[in-house]
Amino acid sequence: MDTIKQSAQRKPRFFIALAVGALVFILYVASQEPDSFTIRRLPGGGVALRNEDLAIRLHMAEENFQRSLKKRKALIKQYGPTPDKVKSYPVNRDYYTLWDFFTPSFQCPHAVERIGINADGGKYVCGLHRIANKPDCVIYSFGINGESSFEAELLQRTSGCQVWGYDFSVNSFGPEVAKDRKIAYRSHFQPYGLSGVSNHAPGHAGPPMYTLPELMQMNGHKFIDVLKIDIEGSEFSTLTDLLKVYAGRPLPFGQLQIEIHAWTADWQDKFPDFLGWWEALEKAGLRAFWTEPNLVYLNINRGYAPDLAEYSFINTLGHHALVEDPVVV
Repeated sequence: MDTIKQSAQRKPRFFIALAVGALVFILYVASQEPDSFTIRRLPGGGVALRNEDLAIRLHMAEENFQRSLKKRKALIKQYGPTPDKVKSYPVNRDYYTLWDFFTPSFQCPHAVERIGINADGGKYVCGLHRIANKPDCVIYSFGINGESSFEAELLQRTSGCQVWGYDFSVNSFGPEVAKDRKIAYRSHFQPYGLSGVSNHAPGHAGPPMYTLPELMQMNGHKFIDVLKIDIEGSEFSTLTDLLKVYAGRPLPFGQLQIEIHAWTADWQDKFPDFLGWWEALEKAGLRAFWTEPNLVYLNINRGYAPDLAEYSFINTLGHHALVEDPVVV
């Protein structure tokens, strides 16, 4: 002890530097632990792990997506060997369906939750907590059909979101929204249809059809945080036309929940067309992070091919809450 005391007296600067270095190391370790291994509560409910930087998670998810593309090519070669030889729903002993070529291989970098009813009508959403307190949060929902548990829970779980609903087959949102006064004031409904081509001129015989950019301009919106589309097969032409409008620019939404209607009669021998449509979505920055077959439809129509599937996509391009952390000023 006397020796250490004498050394400290002779070399005070050395021991001061040593003490400061030890303190800095302790503070550094303490600062790293919460961001590396803790679980934090989300504003909208639930929890999310904080173990990696957002940019790193997105990069890792993209790498996994790129690997899945190689597997898709291998599967086409196995059962084709070219796309024109692949059957969407084979009747022989080929053990695959259309959906096996389009697996949701991109991992959402945030918490994924099922929003809405657990039966037909619910959807899987990425990072709801990222927009839960966003004051100008915008939700578009195409295809209401009298059941609005998805839209209702989005409104209940957020403070600043508003939802715009469109469906020419009904007159309003379902009771989950329409009869809940706490959220109904943040909902807006019109009996319009979504299309890639505008068709609502006076005297038009069919239902009024609007394009997505047209509706966004009418509502004064430049971006949609959550976009739900369930339009009974019209999604193919509608999204194809939308991609043309935004060619070279990021699509105007953060994520997409869509039911894809690959009816057997339409797609049995058109695998190359479906593949081209899907690859166009991917080229535009959309990455599927979740899927589930519509088993309710299969149960009702026993013996039919599994030609309806729900998919959720994240838009990896542009500037929005799912791919960028907010700037702290």
